[in-house]
Amino acid sequence: MQLTFFGAAQTTTGSMHLVEANGKRILLDCGLFQGHRKEAFERNRNMPVEAETIDAVILSHAHVDHSGNLPQLARRGFRGKVYCTPATRDLAEIMLRDSAFLQMRDLEIVNRKRAEQGKNLFEPLYAERDVDEILSHFEPELLKRQVDLGNGVSFVLHNAGHILGSASIQIDAKDATGHTKRLLFSGDLGQTSQPILRDFDMPDGADAILIESTYADREHPSADDVTGRLKGFIDDILQLRSKLIIPAFSVGRTQQILFYLNRLEEQGRLPAVPIYVDSPLSLKATKVYEKHRECYDDEASDILRSGIDPMKVPRLKFVQTPDESMELDRKEGPMVIIAASGMCEGGRVLHHLQNVVENSENIILIVGFQAEGTLGRCIVERNPKVKILGDEFKLRARVHTINALSAHADRRDLMRWFDGVKGNAKHVFAVHGEPEKVDAMCELVRVHGCPNVLDPVSEQKVKI
Repeated sequence: MQLTFFGAAQTTTGSMHLVEANGKRILLDCGLFQGHRKEAFERNRNMPVEAETIDAVILSHAHVDHSGNLPQLARRGFRGKVYCTPATRDLAEIMLRDSAFLQMRDLEIVNRKRAEQGKNLFEPLYAERDVDEILSHFEPELLKRQVDLGNGVSFVLHNAGHILGSASIQIDAKDATGHTKRLLFSGDLGQTSQPILRDFDMPDGADAILIESTYADREHPSADDVTGRLKGFIDDILQLRSKLIIPAFSVGRTQQILFYLNRLEEQGRLPAVPIYVDSPLSLKATKVYEKHRECYDDEASDILRSGIDPMKVPRLKFVQTPDESMELDRKEGPMVIIAASGMCEGGRVLHHLQNVVENSENIILIVGFQAEGTLGRCIVERNPKVKILGDEFKLRARVHTINALSAHADRRDLMRWFDGVKGNAKHVFAVHGEPEKVDAMCELVRVHGCPNVLDPVSEQKVKI
């Protein structure tokens, strides 16, 4: 068995790892790089594998840094199957269609400027027809079911607890003597006890483990007071008649926030304030969450059985059209606006940030990981000036973070998972993390009894 690391190696985005075993070529994820736009575009356009040589893709979950380059794979000649859970298939459809739409929209703006400058026009990474093509290759599989890929190679999906449908991937390859080698890819692991979803599974007995490192260097604060902090921010904007802007991923984070607001309402503690979810994708994703209740944990299931929808909140409106979105910027506060994208790299949140960023009475609440080079990272680091849609603004709005809302496992949960799965593992690879996070993961793995740990770089090959 041979591994080649292409994405999410010394970085957190662009997840893509090639597994070669018994003549089979299998991609684990096929994600988009995110960050500095020119660099990300070049890396995404220059796909490092020959698509027609790939026999199968096994997709850990639907976030675009794991799934977003699949349509380009189809465009370049991929003819195999894309395996994932049923919930991931449904989320991937709406996310890939949204990705294609945003690319075409953004490219239209860029190419208009390039045409005026006499420069060659850019082509999109992919179009809607490429999304249609790759979706025809999707093959949903249930958790804990062994799937035969041929030539003695099989895989099993295990719950990863990150977002709806997310999975860790186990690959088994049997050689001519009947001996089996097992690779376990964590995918993105969720922190335990987060709302809505069940905690991750811990399959053991792997020979090699790929483990994510996003938060290997820290522990999240307790989620016990998330509702209290949300209430405090809402009380604040009510008093000042200002705005609370929450940049949030349409899939996962938005639904978590709605869950916590629902809990405040059920406790009689939610102030009477208008709440807007300004993302058509969030509405579609929330409907997928409502469809796949087999993924819910006991708490969410119990709430449903009591007759309460855990993601329905009074005075909540899903904003549909661009005109409705722009109208929010013309309205006075108080109001809460939850809008994509979570790293502030695109979407309607950019216009809301332009509207609130220079007013110290407004609040920008960051509730998720912000990759290096993103506008979200600049805001978290409280840069005195930030650039939004090409214009520079002074950052005067108050910036707060709630790390307890992260959908990624922290150091404590990562090691809980690792201790549960490591068995007699001979190889460990720390992926999906910035360099300092990967270094922290390597040290943790050594402390937890596995000295043979590697922090691979892009295009590095390793035999197992």
